[in-house]
Amino acid sequence: MNYRLVDYLPKNAPSTEAMSLMEEQFSSGLADTRVLLHDVSIPEALQFKEQLKAIDGVTDILWLDDAVDIREPLEVMDRSLVETYYKEGHALFTFGIEEGKEVEATDTIYTLIGDDGALAGEALHTAVQQKMTFSETLTAASILVPIIVIILILSTSSWAEPLFFLAAIGVSVLINLGTNIFLGEISFITQAVAPILQLAVSLDYAIFLLHSFEHYRKENDDVEKAMQEAIIRSFPAIIASASTTFFGFMALSFMKFEIGADLGLNLVKGIALSFISVMVFLPALTITFYRFIDRTRHRPFLSQLNKIGGRIIHARVPVLLIVLLLIVPAYMAQGKIDFTYGFGDPPDNTRAGQDEMKIDELFGKNAQLVALIPKGDLAREEALIEEIERLPYVTDVISYVRAVGITIPVDFLEDFQTERFLSKDYSRMIIQTNTSQEGEAAFTLVQQIEALLSDFYKTDTHLLGESVTLFDMKNIIETDHTLVNFLTVATIGLVLLITFRSLSYPVILLLTIQASVWINLSVPYFSESSLIYIGYLIISTVQLAATVDYAILFAEDYTQKRKYLPAKKAIVNTINEKTYSIAVSASILSTVGFILSFTSTNPIVSSIGLLLGRGALLAFLMVLFLLPGLLLLFDRVIATTTLRANYYKEDHDAS
Repeated sequence: MNYRLVDYLPKNAPSTEAMSLMEEQFSSGLADTRVLLHDVSIPEALQFKEQLKAIDGVTDILWLDDAVDIREPLEVMDRSLVETYYKEGHALFTFGIEEGKEVEATDTIYTLIGDDGALAGEALHTAVQQKMTFSETLTAASILVPIIVIILILSTSSWAEPLFFLAAIGVSVLINLGTNIFLGEISFITQAVAPILQLAVSLDYAIFLLHSFEHYRKENDDVEKAMQEAIIRSFPAIIASASTTFFGFMALSFMKFEIGADLGLNLVKGIALSFISVMVFLPALTITFYRFIDRTRHRPFLSQLNKIGGRIIHARVPVLLIVLLLIVPAYMAQGKIDFTYGFGDPPDNTRAGQDEMKIDELFGKNAQLVALIPKGDLAREEALIEEIERLPYVTDVISYVRAVGITIPVDFLEDFQTERFLSKDYSRMIIQTNTSQEGEAAFTLVQQIEALLSDFYKTDTHLLGESVTLFDMKNIIETDHTLVNFLTVATIGLVLLITFRSLSYPVILLLTIQASVWINLSVPYFSESSLIYIGYLIISTVQLAATVDYAILFAEDYTQKRKYLPAKKAIVNTINEKTYSIAVSASILSTVGFILSFTSTNPIVSSIGLLLGRGALLAFLMVLFLLPGLLLLFDRVIATTTLRANYYKEDHDAS
């Protein structure tokens, strides 16, 4: 399991190249974690620093004694510099933790500082995710599966039938999880999202098949022949549904930010396995144990919705007008959301969140940057530092020329005195800032420092740090968005074109679901809340791929009815007969999303869940209320642009 988002940046991203260079040139890494101690003296703080150094995995501890000579009175020192590390008896230490040792190191630090101290930073985020991902996935599944069983029981006429649905998809989920071993590693986001999403999205395939099987059993006493007929009849709907989802998820694989490829490949593999399981395993299971289904029959708990079609079709004009008024501002709003690109702040109800607030209240925000510049010209390095210190939000610069000075030759010093700042080829300076890790101020500062490095050295300069990584991530995944959206719409449109053999159906169905996507993604803008961009990018693809099935099921049934009924009557009958099935599917997918949102402490997973839950409900409403109106409005266009439509005709069909 990989818990580091930075590992999914392209290898040629500036921050990735800079990190590789620093690891090659220096034995120590980034100091991206902070610890706060209350009510300590200078000697006590120095003693604590030694205790931190002794913890396995802790590296590069920075404190006041690294910035100034603490043998001098604090009163004669630069007050703002001192208060970066020591303020009113409170000491703040910055340090790094080696990759792979985050959990053990942070647990030891918590033991050392007790309940009064505070710990924050990227290493802590990683440690929390390592602890929580597996347990939260189990928690979500333990809540979700019973709810899905209840929904299926309410929507079927057999106590056993839901078990057959879950068995067919559950087997494919387990196989998908097992085959991940051949990938070497997967992201923790994929581990948290993919199994539950696969279950929710592909459960429809099993429902389509068994409902068709029930229908043909009424016409044929031979169970095997009834299943053969069911497979033949349900195959077009299942393959169309699986194909749109398959190609929609495949589009994620083209992201340069490789978290998309990680999740996309896993979901594509899952959809293929679910399709095979429903077409091969479920028929065998059903034929073998169909008597168990028969013996556990019960009367339907919910009545079919046979009278809503007429009411909905009467509201088609107001619905069309409302959606027309909403769709343009929704489209514009979803492109103007305030985005974050990393983990975001930990939840306030967790210790990590509360500790971060304590540190920020006392010492302000902190984002450490590291610059690598060509070694040798100490005077130029001193001039560069002076320019950097003039920039807004820069609180301190720690470097060789500041720690040692420019008058003492490097050759006169021992390696342990210079190894933090000097390597064979580079000089390293540590830049302390009081911005957040991301945002306009942080990203502007990154650009300003990069410009200064270029001005002073022209080439062979490098800047790294969490803010630099997130700035690269921002630039890369924003370009991913256009490509992924285009591929999703294009591939799903092609599947719809082949399925319906129509030029107009793909446009109408895609518009219906895309409208729900835009409205869903515009909510954060109108509610003035930020949204994690990875969630936005993934859900704009996943919602379309996962919920277009509702439109396919509705349109396919309408197309069949339209061959022997006038348009309005065909629409009304389709609404009456298919609303129930679509509602079951949408309720399952929506439940999956909301449970992911409520059970996950990871902001990325939680935001994906919330968007998915809300998006499934919006897609259902669009298919139920908007799509019928569009099909009626463009009935003649559809008939003209569909190959061998064979629509029923009569003189008063226009009615």
